[in-house]
Amino acid sequence: MPANTSGPPAKKKGRRARLLVIVVVLLLVSGIGYGSYWTVSTIRASYPQTTGTLQLKGLSGPVQVDRDAQGIPQIYADSTADLFRAQGYVQAQDRFYEMDVRRHFTAGRLSEMFGSSEVDNDAFIRTLGMRQAAQQEWDTQLSPETKANVQAYTDGVNAYLSSHHGAALSVEYTALDIGNGYKPEAWTPVDSVSWLKAMAWDLRGNMQDEIDRALMTSRLTTAQIEQLYPQYPYDRNQPVVDAGTVANGGKDFVPQGTTGTASAPGTNNAGGQLAALAHTVDNVPALLGPTGNGIGSNAWVVSGKYTTTGKPLLANDPHLAPQLPSVWYQMGLHCRTVSASCPYDVTGYTFAGMPGVVIGHNQNIAWGLTNMGADTTDLYLEKVTGDSYLYDGKQVPFTTRQETIKVAGGSSRTITVRVANNGMPVISDVSDELSTVGQEAPVSDPAPDRRGGYAVALRWSALTPGKTMDAVFEVDKAANFDQFRAAAADFSAPAQNLVYADTKGHIGYQATGQIPVRAKGFDGRWPAPGWDPRAQWTGWVPRTALPYEEDPKSGYIVTANQAVAGKDYPYEITDDWGYGTRSQRINDLIQSKLAGGGKISMDDMQSMQMDNSSEIAKLLVPYLLKINVTDPYVRQAQQLLEGWDFSQSSDSAAAAYFNAVWRNTLKLAFGNKMPKELRPKGQCLWVTPTSDSGQANNLGGGQQLVNECGERDPSQAQPDGGDRWFEVVREILPNANNPWWNTSTTSNKPATTRDQLLAQAMKDARFELTSKLGKDIDTWSWGRLHKMELRSQTLGSGDNPALLKWLLNRGPWQLSGGEAAVDASGWNAAGGYDVVWVPSMRMIVNLDDFDKSRWINLTGASGHAYSAHYTDQTNMWVNGQLLPWSYTSATVDKGTKDKLTLTP
Repeated sequence: MPANTSGPPAKKKGRRARLLVIVVVLLLVSGIGYGSYWTVSTIRASYPQTTGTLQLKGLSGPVQVDRDAQGIPQIYADSTADLFRAQGYVQAQDRFYEMDVRRHFTAGRLSEMFGSSEVDNDAFIRTLGMRQAAQQEWDTQLSPETKANVQAYTDGVNAYLSSHHGAALSVEYTALDIGNGYKPEAWTPVDSVSWLKAMAWDLRGNMQDEIDRALMTSRLTTAQIEQLYPQYPYDRNQPVVDAGTVANGGKDFVPQGTTGTASAPGTNNAGGQLAALAHTVDNVPALLGPTGNGIGSNAWVVSGKYTTTGKPLLANDPHLAPQLPSVWYQMGLHCRTVSASCPYDVTGYTFAGMPGVVIGHNQNIAWGLTNMGADTTDLYLEKVTGDSYLYDGKQVPFTTRQETIKVAGGSSRTITVRVANNGMPVISDVSDELSTVGQEAPVSDPAPDRRGGYAVALRWSALTPGKTMDAVFEVDKAANFDQFRAAAADFSAPAQNLVYADTKGHIGYQATGQIPVRAKGFDGRWPAPGWDPRAQWTGWVPRTALPYEEDPKSGYIVTANQAVAGKDYPYEITDDWGYGTRSQRINDLIQSKLAGGGKISMDDMQSMQMDNSSEIAKLLVPYLLKINVTDPYVRQAQQLLEGWDFSQSSDSAAAAYFNAVWRNTLKLAFGNKMPKELRPKGQCLWVTPTSDSGQANNLGGGQQLVNECGERDPSQAQPDGGDRWFEVVREILPNANNPWWNTSTTSNKPATTRDQLLAQAMKDARFELTSKLGKDIDTWSWGRLHKMELRSQTLGSGDNPALLKWLLNRGPWQLSGGEAAVDASGWNAAGGYDVVWVPSMRMIVNLDDFDKSRWINLTGASGHAYSAHYTDQTNMWVNGQLLPWSYTSATVDKGTKDKLTLTP
């Protein structure tokens, strides 16, 4: 049964009219249009005051805000409350519009700002219940100290809002006010806590893989699907911690509930039913970037034994979507006198809208984060009868709540959210289209009658209230590894890898997160039968059992989304790790530098961050060069690969050609055999039709063909070309007659071989690049294909008018790097060459002298479109440059360009 609705959403015609108004207003206020009132001064009205003196209600004493040449603020206060109140005020000065959008996303209220186009997204977020989970955390979980800090931050934001309205907040509010009468409301503490839920959603683990595997069953057999998800290559790519370091060998865990054996889900045809769910999930705005293999990070730390400074060096660069402004906000928070009552002297990367520092260092320690990729979500198929669902042989009534979605320029929509056991929202209630999800989804036998289809519910660890906000503040003031680990134990969602170093010379690693334990026979890789009690989670991996490491013999620790522990680790964290290509490359670079007694410098760390070597090219190019290409036109392109060093610099013609060959190889071998739900929109193929009762095996055979077009967003389509596909291709390369190499779709044509497919891919790549880059290969370059555009996530994206995008967006930039390279400017091979995720910031911390540390942000400190600090760090970021990162008060003072005093 779909969600109830009352009142149709506003028509697209009305939305377009409002967008037209917004465009006209922004043209006028930017000085491009004409008018006596709308002038450049209207834009400047939102620029923050950064010099002189301002009164900030609630302060107990003066607070100093020093900004450097990039507008990065360092805040100095005498009390904790003053410090976080000032942080809220300063972040609101630079980024309030971004903060406002984020809180509307996590609350499912984007429609109040942007109209009917966001109703479906809001309905999905409301159904998930992110806001309710954040409210529970605020009400029941967080410490009094944390709540006081968040409240002080909230007071600072609201102090700014009380004196800034409309154009004085940002130019977007001028447009939104005229377009639909929108005005922002006061900030609340739960607005800040909710941001952690958005992070957890974007970094949720293998939910997309779970959906994709189910969708693949319409065209591929179980064995074929398993070939596309190979096991992690432990023998080649080193995990973070080889054996796993756990308390009592992991014996302290006692499961809750039953742990009986259960058969794994079957492989019945998923048909097109889960496609509706996939489509809905794809369309939910990803504040951090597209999910999948590219979302991750690099972080590594080297002991002082192996550095030129004699103290540890720590590097971090999280990989997220390119967006404007960057998801990160650089800032320092300093108690003038560090004491028990004011314990903070921390600097690093924050999230606008959330107090504290997320990644960085204080006076004693430094830390970085990478995404663990733990499987913290499961889809459950539910047998629904009326207002109840089947569980353990009984009908159990749903828990329900009503949600009203207000729509700018349109009628409100009311939905009914149904929740099954263990707080699982029924996400197939979101729309009429999703009401049939589960019609033919994979399920174990025996199963209840599926007439009318199964509903689909979601179990997600982030919906269980946790203490992650506590962890942020505790890490910010930790002084040693024991305190750091104790703080990390409260980090519930998203599950992360933390690397550590301190000024005494110690280095370490700690896995964090609330990770479920499943009963034998249920591994989270397929939708589970909700009616079977054995399929429910049986507990949580104990925090004391999560892998950690301190001062390893190797002298360094690398984490880049690879497996966190070896095969003998006693708990199942996920089967869908990143495959370790980046992490092993970093390991190899470190080992190469240390060979023969060498030591690693700050410059070496920076050079490693920019390493753009293509690991798949090293594997595939020897095969490509052995093929006898007789066509001189294609042979000319093949010669680009001769003597190529596999680097993917933006000016490399060889990198451009190889990546085009890789893209076409994947399409011929795998992409054309995917169901339409996984292929990119606009890609239409003649394929063997699927029947109502079986699968169509696209590895060959079948006579009748139908024209079928892809449905997946290009940034999410498969095969995406990430390092999972490196492993798939590695497995089949030695076998020239492996069925995956066959491109024939009818039985009356002979099967193609590996070399025939690779020859075709080289030919297709030659003609593709001729079309895109020109006939003369001397003019080709990887950067001309591989471009990054920085887009405003709201008014600068989607189907908004081109003029609006032009006003708010910046770029494109031609980038070096590539998929699964250390310099991870990721692209989706199924969708094209455009950059879809990047190192969203880069930092290197020098534990010998913090003032010699370096950092850079993807964009700039400001979220105001015409500010000098809107994208003033981007060119440096593109070129691999880092800025000096001042920490001590004397060094900060030397670099200060603007001083602002906030007074009571």
